[in-house]
Amino acid sequence: MSEQETDTQQQDIQESLEILNRVPRLGGPIGRLADGLDRILLLLAVIALVGLSLTVLLQVASRLFLPITLSWTEELTRYLFIYMVALGAGVVQHRNRHVNVELFHGWLGFRGRAAYLVLISAITFVFTILVLPNAWQFAQIGAFQTSPTLRIPMLYIFLSSVVLFGSLLLYSLIGLAEGIIAMIRGERAETTRQEAL
Repeated sequence: MSEQETDTQQQDIQESLEILNRVPRLGGPIGRLADGLDRILLLLAVIALVGLSLTVLLQVASRLFLPITLSWTEELTRYLFIYMVALGAGVVQHRNRHVNVELFHGWLGFRGRAAYLVLISAITFVFTILVLPNAWQFAQIGAFQTSPTLRIPMLYIFLSSVVLFGSLLLYSLIGLAEGIIAMIRGERAETTRQEAL
């Protein structure tokens, strides 16, 4: 198999895995705002991941090399993991990277993929509208509690659920807009846009 055939095959595999990414993203100020929010949330999620990794390394090192075990590392690791997931979930939704079963995505045309994005975004929107008020109530419970080891007000930890569902709500609205615009404009607009680039 030649190198060109291998590259073509890899490109076909990549395209088949990114069926929903063929629906164009929002442009203009809203698109730039969403991309900026993506970068900020990903930066914070990466900081949480690095902090989590360093905390686990410290925990292992303290067990091996120190006469005492640091008790707060397990708790901090848990909280950093929770925030890493909460900060990254909306971005993952916006980039259509959630785990899904792609049984029929390849069969869908451009408008079908856009309609599918609208459907998934609408379901997510309804779910988050139902859950977000309860997440806020849950977070308020933490105002009267502190974490056992770090003595952090649990409000800050429980707010991760508000961050999670708030970002999912925002990105589901963006997905709805992207899907509806793509359904209205059709594939011609996307082809013209790609040719301009």
